[in-house]
Amino acid sequence: MSTSGVLRPRPPIAVRAPGTSRGLLVGVCVLLAVVAVTDLFSLSIDARLRSDVQGDGGFAYVSQDRLDEAHHLFLVHDQIHVAALVACAAAFITWFHRMRRNAGALAPDQFGKGPGWAIGAWFVPVACLWMPYRIAVDVWSAGARVKPSTAADRASFWPVNLWWGSFIGSVLLARYANLRYQRAEELDQLLDAVNLATAAAALNIAAAAAAAYFAVRLTRMLNEAAGAGSR
Repeated sequence: MSTSGVLRPRPPIAVRAPGTSRGLLVGVCVLLAVVAVTDLFSLSIDARLRSDVQGDGGFAYVSQDRLDEAHHLFLVHDQIHVAALVACAAAFITWFHRMRRNAGALAPDQFGKGPGWAIGAWFVPVACLWMPYRIAVDVWSAGARVKPSTAADRASFWPVNLWWGSFIGSVLLARYANLRYQRAEELDQLLDAVNLATAAAALNIAAAAAAAYFAVRLTRMLNEAAGAGSR
């Protein structure tokens, strides 16, 4: 209240533009790199097993010791890989939820569901194959809407599509390869499973790289949009 007794409106409180910790993004990228390294380990095991296969009179064979050693290495790889995936998934989903929350502050009318779905969507059976992708598309669109002058450059969704396509493809192919490996009773069947595992590991490395690129691009986009919206 002023000294004259007349009520005057207070100046608006400045709203802090949402942003993302650089440390969180770096952590996501580092853990994605760790996952990729474990896949390189898998590729080395696959190559070693194939090199141990010998031929004699048109028949392929490998010593039982080599098979046991390869099986042991696969078990070690699985333990390391699962630990890396769990850590990476926790960091990535945390980052993904923050992106959704920040995008909701910038363009609240862009989303039909709350930011909690950026976490929950990953754990819904079957629907997890497309719900996170739809959220990612909406978040990307929200970032592009804030700065119309650059929307044309940002409208392309290929980073989102590349990340999701390679990720889902690697998951499905890895599960199929693991199923074939467990059911293999002959050497030919085992080698087929190993070839599938090699393809799955290579695709997962590509998926990790695509996820890192997607994370960097989206984080930068939303941070720039937040800076533009606060001016």
